[in-house]
Parts: sequence; C-alpha cells; structure tokens
Amino acid sequence: QVQLVESGGGLVQPGGSLRLSCAASGSIFSINAMGWYRQAPGKQRELVAAITSGGSTNYADSVKGRFTISRDNAKNTVYLQMNSLKPEDTAVYYCNAHTVSAGLVYLEVWGQGTLVTVSS
Repeated sequence: QVQLVESGGGLVQPGGSLRLSCAASGSIFSINAMGWYRQAPGKQRELVAAITSGGSTNYADSVKGRFTISRDNAKNTVYLQMNSLKPEDTAVYYCNAHTVSAGLVYLEVWGQGTLVTVSS
C-alpha cells in the first residue's frame, strides 16, 4: 500500500559527506513523522534523526551538528545530509514513516535499507 524507497548510500572517506533520500509512494492520505534509523553489524537499530510534518527535528547525540534531516512534503520525501562522516557511522540506514493510507489506516512503514560505509 505504501512503500519507501531509499537512495544515496555508498562508500565515503572519513570526513566526507553523503546525502540519503527516501521517497514514499502508494496509497497515501498523509505522512506524519519521518525518520532515519541505522543498524551497524552486531548492534541494535537506533534512531538517527526524525522530523515531524511541521518540521520539528530530533537527533541522536552522536550525529548532532553533523547530520541534517529535512523533508519535502509535496514530494513525500525525506533527506538526510551527512557531513563529517566517521567510521563509526558505518551502518545500514533505514527510512521510517508514520503514514495514513487513503483508506485512513495507520501504517508504520520501513524502507529496505541503504548501506553507508565510511572507510579510507
């Protein structure tokens, strides 16, 4: 019913930048909060950043000042600009959205994940 498609992951050197995108499509009535999570090997999935439909944001302490989350409500898309990347940022990054379908059903949706590798 609702799908999230991520793009923008890849290999980057320490100190470099990447921009992740996540587009929602399908039978959407509205999208409330959207966010990015990540999961490193052997670790639990953790919240990286989130943004409400009104633009309020929340960040993990480990990325504050380096990452910026934004969204384009007209395009049902959320972005994550990642600067000053560190090796410890290496993980699979997942997009998340709290949506209401056209049938007025609440759905929490996850993307398939995109790998970010920070290495020299």
